[in-house]
Amino acid sequence: MDRFGRTVLNADGTLNRDALGARVFADPLARHDLEGIIHPEVYAAITQWFRTLDAPLGIADIPLLFETRREEDFDVIIVAACGPDQQVQRLMARSGLSESDARARIAAQWPLADKVARAHYVIDTSGTLEETDRRTRDVIRALSPR
Repeated sequence: MDRFGRTVLNADGTLNRDALGARVFADPLARHDLEGIIHPEVYAAITQWFRTLDAPLGIADIPLLFETRREEDFDVIIVAACGPDQQVQRLMARSGLSESDARARIAAQWPLADKVARAHYVIDTSGTLEETDRRTRDVIRALSPR
């Protein structure tokens, strides 16, 4: 709260994600500061989770993996990808953003094509949910120990 003030809180003291999002996507310095607060905590939690994981395979969902330059921390990188218009529409539907706000948030990330080029596996999510599920199962099967 020291960095962003009470304007990013709801009346009950919880985080107002919409207010914080509007602020950080309008101000690159604010976004940088927020990432400096959040990313160390996220990676510490992921590291702890992997240490205690009692399974042959674990998957961490990290939207800003490449932007945080942490891809070397992982054995395999999987990128879920769809077309740019579909990406915008999905973000608008999920977060209730306007088209211009959705595009601004996407523009704040690395281009999807760059992420795809660096991935070991790409799951095309542009089709039906059933197709995406099948592609996901194929990748998990390829990564699972025999």
